[in-house]
Amino acid sequence: MFPINYPQIWEMYKKAEASFWTFEEVDLSEDLHHWENLTPDENHFIKHVLAFFAASDGIVLENLVGRFMKDVQISEARAFYGFQIAIENIHSEMYSLLLESYIKRFRREEYALPRDRDRPLRGEKGQVGPMLDRWLGNVC
Repeated sequence: MFPINYPQIWEMYKKAEASFWTFEEVDLSEDLHHWENLTPDENHFIKHVLAFFAASDGIVLENLVGRFMKDVQISEARAFYGFQIAIENIHSEMYSLLLESYIKRFRREEYALPRDRDRPLRGEKGQVGPMLDRWLGNVC
């Protein structure tokens, strides 16, 4: 890793490292109570936001692993991408738990987003739209 040849990239890695948190650090003990007191519009909005991020984090992970880690050989950048992968996994865990906690009928196997790992990666998050619409129709 040393000597550092790309100090700006290394600084981004260190900032990511300093902001690291784990799923277990988040206190969700009051969330269900608050969830049950939302208006139907607020409930609908939050479900859609959680579902979007649950889906899009998978796309981010696929791009990081399938593209950037293969294409980029700069040690500082690879360290940053590796850390970002860990962070995205934590985000994915959080979104999944929130969906399962808030939506009583949510069953992972029934509403799982299709993942075709053999398909070439798509570059744009927006291309997940039709798949996300189908999934949201089932969950929300």
